[in-house]
Amino acid sequence: MAAGPSSPDPPPEPTVTARILGADLPEGVRFVGSLRLAPRWAPGDKPSDDDLARCVACGLCLPHCPTYRLTGEESASPRGRIAAMRAVAEGHAEVDGTFARFMDACLVCRACEDVCPSHVPFGRMMEGAREQVEPRRSGRERRWRRLGLGLLSRGRLLTLAVRLQPLARPFVSVRTRSLLPKPELGRRIPRVTEPEGSARGTVALLTGCVQDRWYRPVNRATVRVLARNGWRVVVPSEQTCCGALHAHHGRLEVARELGRRNLRAFAGTEVVLANAAGCSAHLKETGDLLGTDDARALAGRARDVVEFLHEQGIEPPGAIPGVERVAYHDACHALRAQGIREQPRALLRAIPGLEIVEIPDGETCCGAAGLFTVLEPGTADALMRAKAEAIASTGVRIVASANPGCTMQISAGLRALGVEIEVVHPVELLDRAYATPAR
Repeated sequence: MAAGPSSPDPPPEPTVTARILGADLPEGVRFVGSLRLAPRWAPGDKPSDDDLARCVACGLCLPHCPTYRLTGEESASPRGRIAAMRAVAEGHAEVDGTFARFMDACLVCRACEDVCPSHVPFGRMMEGAREQVEPRRSGRERRWRRLGLGLLSRGRLLTLAVRLQPLARPFVSVRTRSLLPKPELGRRIPRVTEPEGSARGTVALLTGCVQDRWYRPVNRATVRVLARNGWRVVVPSEQTCCGALHAHHGRLEVARELGRRNLRAFAGTEVVLANAAGCSAHLKETGDLLGTDDARALAGRARDVVEFLHEQGIEPPGAIPGVERVAYHDACHALRAQGIREQPRALLRAIPGLEIVEIPDGETCCGAAGLFTVLEPGTADALMRAKAEAIASTGVRIVASANPGCTMQISAGLRALGVEIEVVHPVELLDRAYATPAR
C-alpha cells in the first residue's frame, strides 16, 4: 500500500518584539494623556479634576476673552489659565509667582462660559485657583487685601470708613480718588415697607455693602418700585455682605461664613432680591458654595430685582420728562452668570417714549471686576476707556447700569473723557417714571 503524502511542516513561531505602545507617534503624544505626578495643590479649595477635564482646549473662548483680546497672549486666555491649573494638578508646576500672575490677570467676567461647548465652570475654577494663590502672597499684600475685604463684611466699620472718605481723599492715590463716588448715605432703609394697593406677596431685599454705602438711593428706589407694584419689602437687620468679592479673590472660607449668616438672616423668606448683579449672581450660587439643602433652597429663591420685576409684571409707568434715549450697560454677572439681557431692556421700554440704545461692543467687560480695577489698573483703565468711549459714541445723556462696580468704573471713565453722561440704575429710572402719571 502506497504511503500517503507527508504532513506539512508547522508554520514558524512568530517573532515577538517588545515595543512601547504609541512609540511610533510624535514625541510627547500618549493615548492616555500626559504623565501624571503628585498634585502640587495645597490642602483646601482648588480647581477640581472633573472641572479641569471638561476643557478640551478648543479655543472658542479666546476671541471673547477681554484680556486675550488686549494682549493676544495665550497666558491671558481662559485656555492658558486652565493649562496652568492642569499643570499644577498633574504635578508639573507649582503655585508660584508665575501661576499667580496668570490668575491675577483674569477679570473672571465669565464671557468664556457663555460660548464654551463643554460648559466649563471657569468662574468656580478661578475661585479655587485664587484660594491656592492667597497664602503664597507677601505679608503686605495679604494684609491690604484682608483689610479691604474685611471692611465689606463689617457694616459699622464700613459705614464709618465711608463717612470719613472726604477726610481720607488727600491720602489716597489720584486714580483711587477718581474711582470713588461721593457717598450718599442719608437715612437707613426701613425694615418693613408695606405695599401700595393690593398686596401680591412679601420679598426680602439684600441691601449689600458697596450698594448700600455708596448708592443707597438705588436701594430706596428699589423699595419704592417694589411697593408700587404690590410687594411688601422686608430688610432683615441680621443680613451682611453677600461674600461675592471674598469668593472671587481667594477668601472662600470667609465667603462661606458670610453665606451662613445670610442663610440665617433670610430664613423663612419667600423671595430674596438683590439689585446688584454681582450679589444676585453670588446668591444663586450659595448652594454650590455651602453644599447644604438650606443653601440650595436659598439659591433657588434668589432673584435679581430686574429679573423679578420682569417675571412678575409691573404697573404701567409714566413718561420721564426730557428723557427719550437711554443706553443700557450689561454687567458681566447679569449677562454671563445669570443670562439676564432682555429683562431690563423690556422693563425700560415700558416707560412711554423711551428708546433703549445699544452700546457698541456692549458685551465686553468694563474692567471693574470687583477688586480688579484696583489691583490691575493698566488693564482696567484700558477697558474703562474703551467702554466710556463706546457709551459716549451713542450720544445719550443717561446710561443704565445694574451693578455698583460697573457704575463706579463707567462714571470714572466718562469723567476722564470730560463727557457729562448720568449713570443710573434701571430701577431709578422706573422710580422716576412712577413719579409722573401714566398716559
